[in-house]
Amino acid sequence: MQRWMLVAAGLVLGACKAGKPSAPAPALQQAAETRAATEVHPTSTAPKVEPLPVCKGGGLDPLSAARKYYDASRHQEALSCAAEACAVYPDNPLAHSEKGAALAALGKLEDAQVAYARALALDPDNLDALLGAAHLYGVRLPSTRDHDELASVYAEHGLALAEEQQDKHLTFEFALLSAMAFNDLGSPKDALERADRALLMKQGDKEASYERAIALFELCRFAEAKPLFVAMLNDKERAAHAHHHLGLILEREGKWKEAEQHLQTAVRLDPEEFPPPQLLSEKDFKAEVERAVAALPADMSKDLEGVPVTAEEIPKDDDLLSGDPPLSPAILGLFRGPPIGERCEAGEDPCRSVALYRRNLARAVKTKDELIEQIRVTLWHEVGHLRGEDDYELAARGLE
Repeated sequence: MQRWMLVAAGLVLGACKAGKPSAPAPALQQAAETRAATEVHPTSTAPKVEPLPVCKGGGLDPLSAARKYYDASRHQEALSCAAEACAVYPDNPLAHSEKGAALAALGKLEDAQVAYARALALDPDNLDALLGAAHLYGVRLPSTRDHDELASVYAEHGLALAEEQQDKHLTFEFALLSAMAFNDLGSPKDALERADRALLMKQGDKEASYERAIALFELCRFAEAKPLFVAMLNDKERAAHAHHHLGLILEREGKWKEAEQHLQTAVRLDPEEFPPPQLLSEKDFKAEVERAVAALPADMSKDLEGVPVTAEEIPKDDDLLSGDPPLSPAILGLFRGPPIGERCEAGEDPCRSVALYRRNLARAVKTKDELIEQIRVTLWHEVGHLRGEDDYELAARGLE
């Protein structure tokens, strides 16, 4: 692991010229006045600088000392030594990677991003930096498409290199991180393959088994996923997720009462991850869907003419399994049929339709206001599919 600190020295260069200075041009005069008006004066409040303590290597070089301190979970001291290592060995990617690791451990995630970027700029194949960056973007930073995609890129590159070097430990680590990233990106087939690869390196690993269960669930292989989640019900770290997904599977089996017990347990165990669902009555939910349809812009309303928009409970198996790979059981809405301009198959009635799912939408938000907004966004998303846009194009427009 690694970390680093910036040491800056400033040189003030000046030029003097004999004689009376000429008057500045009007444009230059205005620019100078504007700059003077916006400059921070010495008396203004500036962020307090907290210098790092001197690295106490105990006879070790700063890079070795940084690793020693990191392994002992003494992250502040690790950062001090990694910073010195970066100053002494500015072109050594391991020094910057060590700095990134210490910064991440201390919760200084933006600085860690820069440190890992520096390490990988110096050596794009550095396994230590690839592993740290994949973990930073895939685990430590908030899950966003950009973060998950970066985690996947780093993990996949590291996995290929680790396999080439026949390093079983790193192969496991990169395969696991790759499985996490692919699950977060909605690519369960790839996630399942990577989770299985990780389990070949370390049989029974709880984290890899969890990623495998998630991938199976997303692939609608519920019978295979169910026993894996049941096995996690007493696992303190994963119990909330296990109860939640088991509840979703039981819903699909029509065991509504038993499903609700598991779903409520997930809310109780981890209300931040699984907030209480904003479940409107069927009547009220249908009314909100109708309001969202009525509020569409004129051009979208015109495209939606003749296309029924229905309020449904959860996605049907036939809809989920209509493509390869299957659709996620947690989808919020669905557009059925060909886009505008393509012919419908004979006998289809209606040719096109949109469904919004009451229970999935209720679980995707924390407040009623968020629910109403999510109904609107989901409807726009499905109209985008009606117009021929795919999920990547819609995500790029903020309609993920």
